[in-house]
Amino acid sequence: MAPKNAPGDLPPSVYVLPQTAQLEALYTIIRDKETSRGDFLFYSDRIIRLLVEEGLNHLPVVPKTVQTPTGATYEGVGFEGKICGVSILRAGEAMEAGLREVCRSVRIGKILIQRDEETAQPKLFYSKLPQDIAQRYVLLLDPMLATGGSAIKAVEVLKEHGVPEERIIFVNLIASPEGLKNFCTKYPHTKVITGWIDEGLNEKAYIIPGLGDFGERRYVYRVYVLAHRLTSVGWAYRYCS
Repeated sequence: MAPKNAPGDLPPSVYVLPQTAQLEALYTIIRDKETSRGDFLFYSDRIIRLLVEEGLNHLPVVPKTVQTPTGATYEGVGFEGKICGVSILRAGEAMEAGLREVCRSVRIGKILIQRDEETAQPKLFYSKLPQDIAQRYVLLLDPMLATGGSAIKAVEVLKEHGVPEERIIFVNLIASPEGLKNFCTKYPHTKVITGWIDEGLNEKAYIIPGLGDFGERRYVYRVYVLAHRLTSVGWAYRYCS
């Protein structure tokens, strides 16, 4: 059965977290414009961890036999192959900690994509990826899927580095129906793990109801404090020189 907030014609590659009352409560908190930054961090991190765990559920496994402390044999499974995370800067960095909490010593790459002012298309400005990324399963991290432009460009970059489309799992907190359609039409074999599918995009291509700018709500205070400190240091330097 499709989640209550999902359109009825979801692509088969899209997986939505179970829509429990607890999950809806978490989203209510982070959507609230009155929520403090501390609470926004805490509750968005809870959702991110749920998403990462669900993403790991979609990795292939192979049979594995182990001996328990009782001397018995247990027929279980183990993950097949290695994984890595790739965050789409800057908001995607917020999901790295959730991945590290459940995958010890996981390698993480970064991709910076911004809008080209001349073409109005997403453009790669920076990437740093593990050298052996072509041999790994990749969890692509970005909290918001609006039009899908950045995510589509990120998968293009990963494919250029030898990562097969089907070995990429795109993980995000909130998706728009338009973004899902664009992304899944372009990359039908890449799985998408999302926590919530919103109503759609407004005339400015913002997700509605959404939660605002995820990166700003998560980082703006830290940037302000850093800027304030740097300014204070500069004034102090000039005063004491």
